[in-house]
Amino acid sequence: MHYLMDRYTVSARRACRVVQTTRSSVYYTSRHALLTSLRQRMREFAQTRVRHGYRRLRVLMQREGWPVGTERFYRVYTEEGLALRRKRPWRHVTAVYREQRRAATAYNDIWRMNFVADQLADGRRFRARTVIDMFARECLAIDIGHGLGGYDVAATRERLRFERGVPQRIYCDNGTEFVSAAMDLWAYTNGVILDFSRRGTPTDNAMIESFNAR
Repeated sequence: MHYLMDRYTVSARRACRVVQTTRSSVYYTSRHALLTSLRQRMREFAQTRVRHGYRRLRVLMQREGWPVGTERFYRVYTEEGLALRRKRPWRHVTAVYREQRRAATAYNDIWRMNFVADQLADGRRFRARTVIDMFARECLAIDIGHGLGGYDVAATRERLRFERGVPQRIYCDNGTEFVSAAMDLWAYTNGVILDFSRRGTPTDNAMIESFNAR
């Protein structure tokens, strides 16, 4: 059809009339390529954001410009077996093998952050959030409070952004504060990569674990 239109410089209507076919065949575009790329990118996100459900994954993919509706995204999400509520050993799929993490090469290249908990003499518990620059081996912040959530983590990062700038990458575990929507939005706005540890593998963030222990 396109050959006739280019060779004889005729419209799609006339070319379809000559070969006795419908014009819809000319304007049809396959969606298989889009779904294949969508599935691949969805799996990549699910492997790194192991605690994100389909709604959070869809937000991440919409930021990259994927034109997909909620119902289609959920259908592909379930077909790929990415649902979080599955009866399986908790180390089975989420504890994926990853590439070895590289070492920091400059200031504000890679930060690590984590939480440590303790209690006061009267039994009240508190938490401390620590942030370390891997290259300088310097503790950038230690925030203490009875309840530190995702918005508090984002607020600390925003304060450090004015004092020290922003890192290229942040290593952290899969705690609810680090995988929160507030933290994810801050990282996306400032162009920071969140590199999450594998579940059940504290050695992925061994440096700050050792710092907190001491």
